[in-house]
Amino acid sequence: MSRNNNLDENLPPRASFNKEAVILSKSSRKCDSNEHILKVFMYDLPSEFHFNLLGWKGGGKGVVWPDVHSEVPDYPGGLNLQHSIEYWLTLDLLNSEFSKDLGGRSAIRVHNSSEADVVFVPFFSCICYNRYSKLMPNQKRSTNSLLQEKLVTFLAAQDEWKRSGGNDHIIIAHHPNSLLDARTKLWPAIFILSDFGRYPPTIANVEKDVIAPYKHVVGSYTDDTSDFDSRKTLLYFQGAIYRKDGGIIRQELFYMLKNEKDVHFAFGSVQKDGIKQASSGMRSSKFCLNIAGDTPSSNRLFDAIASHCVPVIISDDIELPYEDVLDYSEFCVFVRTSDALKEKFLLNLVRNITKADWTRMWRSLKEVENFYKFQYPSQPNDAVQMIWQAVSRKVPAIKLKIHKAGRFFRAINPREEGIKSVAVPRNLA
Repeated sequence: MSRNNNLDENLPPRASFNKEAVILSKSSRKCDSNEHILKVFMYDLPSEFHFNLLGWKGGGKGVVWPDVHSEVPDYPGGLNLQHSIEYWLTLDLLNSEFSKDLGGRSAIRVHNSSEADVVFVPFFSCICYNRYSKLMPNQKRSTNSLLQEKLVTFLAAQDEWKRSGGNDHIIIAHHPNSLLDARTKLWPAIFILSDFGRYPPTIANVEKDVIAPYKHVVGSYTDDTSDFDSRKTLLYFQGAIYRKDGGIIRQELFYMLKNEKDVHFAFGSVQKDGIKQASSGMRSSKFCLNIAGDTPSSNRLFDAIASHCVPVIISDDIELPYEDVLDYSEFCVFVRTSDALKEKFLLNLVRNITKADWTRMWRSLKEVENFYKFQYPSQPNDAVQMIWQAVSRKVPAIKLKIHKAGRFFRAINPREEGIKSVAVPRNLA
C-alpha cells in the first residue's frame, strides 16, 4: 500500500531496533563499579516526614527508619502508587547499607556529607499531598502545608544546604501538586518530577531536574504471546475524557473516534475493576493513546509500556524519562496535537503502520519495560536504578555550578581599615 507523504513524517523509522540506544552498553554501565556508584548523603529527617505518613508507628523513641530487612511499610494502593517514587528511592538507599554485592547498583548511602555526590531529602511529598492536604478536625493548617514549612526551615539551617546553596540536593515532587508551598523556596535543588506542566521554567526545567516514570498501575505482561493479528483492537484509550487546560484535546478526539469500529475510546477510572479492565484492553490492542490531560504526562504511557501496547503520544510539551539515553521513537509513535485533530489523520497514520514495523516496536517495548519497573529490592537497570543513573548524569553540571559560585572567599580583616573584604581563592583560604 502506498503511503501519503504527510504520514511518512510521523511514522517510526523502518530501520531495525537499535539495542544500543535502549539497552545500556557495557561502557555506560560503568556505574556498576564501585568507582562510579553515586554516593548519596541522606538526611535523617524525623519519621513524620516519611514513613509515618504511611501509618508506620516506628520502633521506639529516636528510631527514624524501619529495619527494611524485616519490615517494609506498605505504600497505599490505587492511584497513590503512580507517584510513589519517593518510597522506592528511600528504600533503595536504606537497603544499600546492607548490600554486600554492589553489582548492578547505581547509588549507595554514605553518612559523611563531604564524601557525597548529592544530598537526598527523604520527604514523601506525594503521599503527603494525597492524604494530608485537607484540614483535619481542630487544624487551622493542613499537615501537608505544615510539613513543607518545617522542611524549608530545616534545610535552610543545614550546613550541607548552605555549602552548596541547595544545588546538590535531591527533592522528589512527582505529583504535580506536591510541594506546592515549598517549591519556590527550594528551587535550586534538583527536583524529581513527572513533568514540568505546573512549573515555571525558573523553578524547574530539563537542564536542572530529572523526569521519572510513573509507577504503572496495571500488572506487567510477563507471559505475552500475543502478536499483531491477535490484538484485535487497533487503538485504545480508557480514562478521564473531560479535562481542563491542555487536556481538552481528549474530548475532541473522543467525538472524532468514538464510532470507529476498531477503536476503543471510553471513560474509565480505578473504580469498579477499572484497572483490570484497562489491563485487559491494553493487552488486546495494537496501539494505546497517551493524550495530554491536565498536565503533559500521565500514567497511561507506562501502563501501555507494561502491556506491550505501542504508545501513540499526543502531547506537544511532554518530557520523557531517560530520553538522553533512550530513543523513544523506537517504540512509540509521536503525533503533533494539530495533526491529531485533523479529520482521519490519526486513523490513517496507525492503519498505515505495517505489521513488520509494529512487530519491531512491540519487541522493543519488551526490551525496555524493565526500565520502568519499581520494585524492592531494586534490580539492575530497573526504574530505581535508572533514576539514580539519571541523577548521576546531572552531577558534573552540579559540581561546575558550585565550584564557579565558590571561586572567591570573602573575609573581613578588621585590622586593615578601609579594606572591607578580600578575594582569596577558596583552596588558599
